[in-house]
Amino acid sequence: MPGIFIQVVVATCLGVLTGLFLPQLAGQCRWLADLFLRLILMAVGPLLFCIVVTGITGAGSLSAVGRLGLRALIYFEAMTTLVLLLSVGAALLIEPGRGLPFAPPPEDAHLISSYAGNAHLLHGQGVTGFILSVIPRSPVAAFAEGNILQILFFAILIGCCLSHVGEAGAPVTRLIESLSVVFSRMMRLIIATAPLGVFGAVSATIARYGLDAISHLASFVVLYFIAIAVFIVVILGGCLFLCGVNPLRFARHFREELLIVTATTSSDSVLPGIMAKLEAMGVSRQVVGLVVPAGYSLNLDALSIYLGLAVVFLANVTGTHLTAMQMLSMLATALITSKGAHGVPGIAIVVLAATLAAAPSIPVSSLVLLLAIDWFIGIARAVGNLAGNCVAPVVIAAWNGSLDREQVRAALAPSSKAGL
Repeated sequence: MPGIFIQVVVATCLGVLTGLFLPQLAGQCRWLADLFLRLILMAVGPLLFCIVVTGITGAGSLSAVGRLGLRALIYFEAMTTLVLLLSVGAALLIEPGRGLPFAPPPEDAHLISSYAGNAHLLHGQGVTGFILSVIPRSPVAAFAEGNILQILFFAILIGCCLSHVGEAGAPVTRLIESLSVVFSRMMRLIIATAPLGVFGAVSATIARYGLDAISHLASFVVLYFIAIAVFIVVILGGCLFLCGVNPLRFARHFREELLIVTATTSSDSVLPGIMAKLEAMGVSRQVVGLVVPAGYSLNLDALSIYLGLAVVFLANVTGTHLTAMQMLSMLATALITSKGAHGVPGIAIVVLAATLAAAPSIPVSSLVLLLAIDWFIGIARAVGNLAGNCVAPVVIAAWNGSLDREQVRAALAPSSKAGL
């Protein structure tokens, strides 16, 4: 039986052909992708909880966990700020959208209103709102909603308490370790259905949009893809090189996950897989268990690049002149609104609407231009975010002195087989 990589490639090709030549049938296949993602969401919360708790209890020292968390936050914020500034600078030089007329009909303003209306969830409450949103109203609600950041917070509390009570908490620790094995096995079974999910996502999308339905915005799509490629190759590749890791072999190690994310535009489906591979290649379990789940909410580098390019693009399209103060205000807003926003439907448009609130001279209705190409943008955005969250644990583990470089070289050797 062919490996998951070959199965996903075949499913992608079949999805494209079905979408082009059997659009009616393809339009009815979207449920396959929804089924796959729902299975993932069903298991990912409990699995993450178990991994984080066992990572903390196995660390032996709460001070070590605190140092690791601080270093992770420093890295996340530094990387997010860097890519946001670079993307804005590149957009100001290239001037995307210059000369493209924009005259939205009334129905477009109505279409975008739901996204703009949700922006207050990210913008209006500011930093304090974000902090409060990290704390779940109840543990059950966090798991029921699949809120990764809230699950992470609850897991950290449980892990710290179990470490503090010592032997009294040993039975609970052993139970959680056993549950971790069970949910890991469940996730392997779910990942086996990935080709079906990929087929459903690709065929339905091709049937809906076609291959060239949005060619009038192709330049922005191409610019964003180039920006993500530069980010992955130059910035992330440079980070891996400094850590003594071969970037090309590292990318090959995660090729199945990258392909699945490219087809589904969702990185949730491969979260357990990348955590297992990172741990197998020599990154400590403690680093993987804390950094990867946190990165899914706090290290959205590709989203930051999108915000930087999109703001300048919309300003050019609408003929809006942005002052230096307005630009700085939007950058500061973007740094806040992008945090903890993973998993929100239409997240990029919602975050962008919240960011534009810092410069109300840009018409919110202009977001409809980017809404039309959001799926295509979502491909590069999901891949970029995934790449950033694969590299972050390696960098932080190297910084923390918990990266087994010999094991990394052995795992990434051409003869080794990558797997979950």
